[in-house]
Amino acid sequence: MIKHYINIIRQAIINLFNRYKKSKMKYKIGIPVCIILLVWYILCLPSPLFHVSYSTVVSDRHEELLGARIADDQQWRFPTSDSVPDKYKTCLIEFEDRHYYSHWGVNPLALARAIKQNISTGRIVSGASTITMQTIRLSRKESRTFGEKFIEMILATRLEFSYSKDEILSLYASHAPMGGNVVGIEAASWRYFGHQAATLSWAEAATLAVLPNSPSLMHFGRNRDKLLNKRNKLLQQLHERNIIEKVDYELAMGEPLPFQPHPLPQIAPHLVTKIYKENGGKHITSTIDKYQQERTESILSRWNAEFAQNGVKNIAALILDVDKNEVLAYCGNVDFEKDISANQVDVIQSPRSTGSILKPFLYCAMLQEGELLPEQLLPDVPINLKGFAPKNFSLQYDGAVHASEALARSLNVPFVVSLRNYSVPKFYNLLKKAGMTTLDRSADNYGLSLILGGAEGKLWDISSMYLQMAQRLNMFNEDGRYYDLQQPSYILKNDNNEKGDRIRNPLFSAGAIWLTFDALTNVNRPEEIDWRSIPSIQKIAWKTGTSFGFRDGWAVGVSSKYVVGVWVGNSDGEGRPGLTGARTAGMVMFDIFNSLPQGRWFERPDRDLIQAEICHESGCLKSMNCPETGTDTAWVCKKGLDASVCTYHKLVHLSEDMRYQVYEDCAGSRGITHTSWFVLPPSWEWYYKEQHPAYRSLPPYSPECRKDTDIRPMEFIYPFPNAVISLPKQLDGTPGQIIFELAHRSSQSRVFWHLDGQYIGETEIFHKKEYAPDKGEHTLTVVDETGASLSIKFSIK
Repeated sequence: MIKHYINIIRQAIINLFNRYKKSKMKYKIGIPVCIILLVWYILCLPSPLFHVSYSTVVSDRHEELLGARIADDQQWRFPTSDSVPDKYKTCLIEFEDRHYYSHWGVNPLALARAIKQNISTGRIVSGASTITMQTIRLSRKESRTFGEKFIEMILATRLEFSYSKDEILSLYASHAPMGGNVVGIEAASWRYFGHQAATLSWAEAATLAVLPNSPSLMHFGRNRDKLLNKRNKLLQQLHERNIIEKVDYELAMGEPLPFQPHPLPQIAPHLVTKIYKENGGKHITSTIDKYQQERTESILSRWNAEFAQNGVKNIAALILDVDKNEVLAYCGNVDFEKDISANQVDVIQSPRSTGSILKPFLYCAMLQEGELLPEQLLPDVPINLKGFAPKNFSLQYDGAVHASEALARSLNVPFVVSLRNYSVPKFYNLLKKAGMTTLDRSADNYGLSLILGGAEGKLWDISSMYLQMAQRLNMFNEDGRYYDLQQPSYILKNDNNEKGDRIRNPLFSAGAIWLTFDALTNVNRPEEIDWRSIPSIQKIAWKTGTSFGFRDGWAVGVSSKYVVGVWVGNSDGEGRPGLTGARTAGMVMFDIFNSLPQGRWFERPDRDLIQAEICHESGCLKSMNCPETGTDTAWVCKKGLDASVCTYHKLVHLSEDMRYQVYEDCAGSRGITHTSWFVLPPSWEWYYKEQHPAYRSLPPYSPECRKDTDIRPMEFIYPFPNAVISLPKQLDGTPGQIIFELAHRSSQSRVFWHLDGQYIGETEIFHKKEYAPDKGEHTLTVVDETGASLSIKFSIK
């Protein structure tokens, strides 16, 4: 457009200059003046025409209004619309400028008539302003004078050269004063009638058409008769000119004026506020589905009423479309309009303690790199790692548990051990690459607590990380390739779901993701709630998390079509008893999923998996000692073939009656048989036997055979090696005692306890010993009846 004007100016100047050279002297003064006037006329129209602030308007993916935020000048002025509703256009032209489509900005006949009327009455009764001239006046905001009227006429003709008639109508309709702090028909339609301008009735359109002429008439306490008369007069003119039919006219005449202003919609208010901060003064079409948003808000309100009885006041939820890579529902909190309980806080974008919600990412990474197999046994016993002593939520231990079960039950100890094996810095970097933006401290600062909620995460980030896993799996199943992925969008664009560049080494492989999701379909938290009693219409992978102090409850569910993330808690960080992810966020998440269309489950990515022979009991790769009858064939990641081989099945020599271990040189009359035996470390075995009654400990050696063996008969449970222990005083002031605890393979064995070489007692069957050591370093030694001994060092502060 600017280049076009420049070319016009250049050509005009060239032509005038040529004439100037040929002209006589008396014309040589007028020609430059004409050039200046021509240049001024071409450039006199401001661009943009209106220098005003606009409200921020957010609509859903179907152009349904979600909400708006007032303009900086405190006016409800929606951004300029591309079109004007037909009914309003008809009413406006009839009322303001019946010959609008016949003139070039100025109507000479109307101007002559206005001059005649003003002279005859001795005062100004008509301004003869066309809609184009009124548009100029609205943009200039100057006082009404004859000089200003002349400028408006010139600018109006210039405006007609630059804009179409419909564009000028849009400019006028978007900036016409509608009473109070309401400007433009779109804002007025919502404020006065509670719906969009496109659905205005004839009565409503006529009301808005007459308002800019006298905007002060729109007052809910006065001037109603004057406004009603002006509206009805316009409707009568429309009827008399056969523009509206008799039925429409009678219905319109019967419509009352609005009794009070309507509040603007407050749907997805936290997202509207977020868009206002990022794209203020624009009309943004979001990816939100209004009806799903309202259903989700209703679900959250219902659960919030129940949770509030326990002092839990806030809930947030996010629904992501896997295929479209878009946000379908964004509920940053509940009761946005209530100034209580920090309800205006957008929890979706607020860092909160993650609890156990990050465990699937560690599990997936270790599967992918061959450091773990889905059914591999992990230790689940009391541990102390340099003063960090994690415990399971149930405060119980299984001794050993399969990795997939540890994930499904969200056991803490197995995952702390796994993170130590994987390394904290490595997992820390993986989370950052996956999209976690809240890790603002060093990996060493987080330590092993990173897997148990030692870090803070946003519901947005974490839900997006699960989303990318689902997207990567779907894309691989489509064409066997991996692509760069972008963050989900809440603004509707054509390229939201475009694939990025092809990559060879994804953060998570399709096979590892599928195995992780498969484990997460079996989530079971019997110590919190029986999930089998909750109806679900579709198969989903899901994970919950609970932060320390019962401050945050998390749940994320994944299907091939949707990701649903839920957070429950108090925005101010107050903890409440019973505030766990399973009992709160998990319940809400299932309710939301049941409101969504059902989708198919993920296809298994066979091209990224391989079948391997797995030991049924240990879950490790089959070893030469594993029994043939105890071997399974399972799908594992390709690098899983490099995983650990079973070391728990050992070839042992037993007497023929299976009562004793023997050697060939001492078996004697007892005979000897060779068999494979499943043997766990003593501390694992101690807890494992309680959960698995079928587990058999190794029988003792026969009296005739020597006792030295590489299989340890006992192991300390407490204290831990090199532990530093603080003993508080009792209520009566006496020194506190420590409880030493030992696991022994033989349930009937007697154990003798020695501290620093001094005998302190014996135990049988249950090996726990109370004692109050002095301050300093100590060595604890135990000896069983067979002469096997074990020592450990610890310190008392």
